[in-house]
Amino acid sequence: MRNVEPIRWTDEGVVLLDQRRLPGEVIYLTYTDYRELAAAIKDMVIRGAPAIGVAAAMGIALGVSHSRAKTLPELRAEFKNICDTFARTRPTAVDLFWAIDRFTRKFESLAQNAAQNNFDAIKDSLVEEAQQVHRERRDADEAIGRFGAELMPASGRVMTQCNAGALATGGIGTALGVIRIAVETGHTLEILVPETRPYLQGARLTAWELQQDKIPLTLITDNMVGHFLKTGGVGAIVVGADRIAANGDTANKIGTYAMAVLARENHVPFFVAAPISTLDLSLASGEQIPIEQRAAAEVTHVYGVRVAPEVNVANPAFDVTPAKFIAAIITERGVARAPYEDSLSRLAAGAQTPAAR
Repeated sequence: MRNVEPIRWTDEGVVLLDQRRLPGEVIYLTYTDYRELAAAIKDMVIRGAPAIGVAAAMGIALGVSHSRAKTLPELRAEFKNICDTFARTRPTAVDLFWAIDRFTRKFESLAQNAAQNNFDAIKDSLVEEAQQVHRERRDADEAIGRFGAELMPASGRVMTQCNAGALATGGIGTALGVIRIAVETGHTLEILVPETRPYLQGARLTAWELQQDKIPLTLITDNMVGHFLKTGGVGAIVVGADRIAANGDTANKIGTYAMAVLARENHVPFFVAAPISTLDLSLASGEQIPIEQRAAAEVTHVYGVRVAPEVNVANPAFDVTPAKFIAAIITERGVARAPYEDSLSRLAAGAQTPAAR
């Protein structure tokens, strides 16, 4: 998977691996219009919080690079509209808003020095910034993997949830990056992969990634999680995150909270792996994290085939795991432990922490 790119910038446009078609087909789509790229994020052609951040960065750069604005006020108004378009795509993934904020600050800095009615420097700089975001994502994954690998058992089973691999980040993955580097450094692991209903990211994406890397795995249904945590010799759980509040409460794919509670009951350490960009220290707790509600058809249909009658449907895409269930949060700057208000704020400020158990 180190050779599989879910997203890349090219002279022709932004190229995405269509994750909706996996594992049956490997199809790449090229986007030349930022609105179409925003729709691709919303429609889950690309998904996973860090990868959404990369896609938003590239989408903003794409939109500005194609701008025909004649004056700076026109370009500024167009830039705001581009950012607003991406902000409406996936509300829970904070990396999306991190990218928008980063590009807003970059745009204003460039605008102050722009030659009158000549915006080539702004366009070129935003394209370079988007590529820099992608490079930083890949580097962060490698660092998260190194820190997290030290927390994995030397042998045995590790459980994960949803897909926090290369497909979700543009690098080697957060949770799967930890697993990949653990295996590369001599750990003998088998990965338990819940299917992750209703969108089946575990069955379709995580299982596919691990198979590509020849890492042993066992696919299970979501309602088997408790059984295997009680009887299956699971040594650790490692998951990704879509937003982490200042107190360590973590939003991740629906089902993560139940997994964490069951892990505590069965004395299995539960780890979160995520980049610093996933921290949202403006939120005191997970109660303030917005939870995306997705279409009923994702629950009532499988690959277009109805599997339920026409009834009322709830389909929250994420849930929030309270910090008390999390043994540690693994970032590219080190490992945070409780009290998270202190450790996360230090990491966000740039301080390094040891990865010791």
